[in-house]
Amino acid sequence: MEGVPEQFDHPADRATYRRLAGLDGVELYRAHIVRHAFEPHAHDGYGLGAIDSGVERFRYRGSDHLAAPGSLVLMNPDTLHTGRAETDGGWRYRMVYIAPALVEAISGERGWTFAQPVGHDPATAQRLAALLDALWRQADDPLAAPGLLLDALQLLRPWSRPVASPAADSRRVDAADARALALMHDRLAEPLQLDELAAAAGFSPFHFQRRFKAQQGVTPHQMLMALRVARAKRLLADGLRPAEVAAEVGLADQSHLTRRFARMYGVTPARYQRQLGL
Repeated sequence: MEGVPEQFDHPADRATYRRLAGLDGVELYRAHIVRHAFEPHAHDGYGLGAIDSGVERFRYRGSDHLAAPGSLVLMNPDTLHTGRAETDGGWRYRMVYIAPALVEAISGERGWTFAQPVGHDPATAQRLAALLDALWRQADDPLAAPGLLLDALQLLRPWSRPVASPAADSRRVDAADARALALMHDRLAEPLQLDELAAAAGFSPFHFQRRFKAQQGVTPHQMLMALRVARAKRLLADGLRPAEVAAEVGLADQSHLTRRFARMYGVTPARYQRQLGL
């Protein structure tokens, strides 16, 4: 599309997505990021991966974290986070994003959650990186890929724990925030005012905004934008054209979608669809 770059601003930045043949709910991802700074965004599934080199700094649930070589990345679904390089040469990493229902089906367990998004365990990180590399190579093999996913989940099982109660939910959404978030979901493609969200939560507008950011780590506007672009990602993966997707999620036009999507996920919508074979 005219005026929108297909590449990152820095020539060393690279990001690639890939699907597994015959298995919905999984995306593979590998990247080398030097200059790009990811805006707050979320993934529908668990984000599980390993840092190959360099150091990443990211904000997750209101706190900053560093992920160095030999670290595991263990992100829960629908949890907003950022990402940028902490070292001059950037960082290389590989990830698999797995839908919660698929994690349950493969593992036979419900309610996985990870208490911390970074685990320093070089031996496990090396084994996970090897499994993700094998998954990438065998992504078109409908028998090999599920077995490799099982191996990866079993490798990471000691790092997870069941959600014992709503208070232990890693997303930390209380009743007031839940009401505001429900309104965001219900009116995802419509204009929303701060006072409408505050009224749903039961607070004055600015008190609600301060409280929401303290608990969620982002402003209500940033959360709404992340929800819109996450929805856009699902629609793009289903094969809808970017222009249709922009209208569906309430963004001004395709250019707006392209800018936001690239800032959050590291590729343009068109490139993302090509990488998925659409």
